[in-house]
Amino acid sequence: MKLDKALILSFVAPVMIVMSIVGLISRKNHKKIFYLPLGLMGIVIILEKEIIRKLDRQNILKKIKSYQKVK
Repeated sequence: MKLDKALILSFVAPVMIVMSIVGLISRKNHKKIFYLPLGLMGIVIILEKEIIRKLDRQNILKKIKSYQKVK
């Protein structure tokens, strides 16, 4: 069974954020900094996916409008 990259990222990003939050809460003060990049990368993955999805929808809408003008 072949796994889709988007499917894997949809599970990995929230897990990264949860791991970061748990690490920030449970660790002592001098070890907390190591969990920030993990949480930030999870947030970036989610935001990037949302921005790409929004741009794709805009492009599709532009194509639909251009075909309507031709007729």
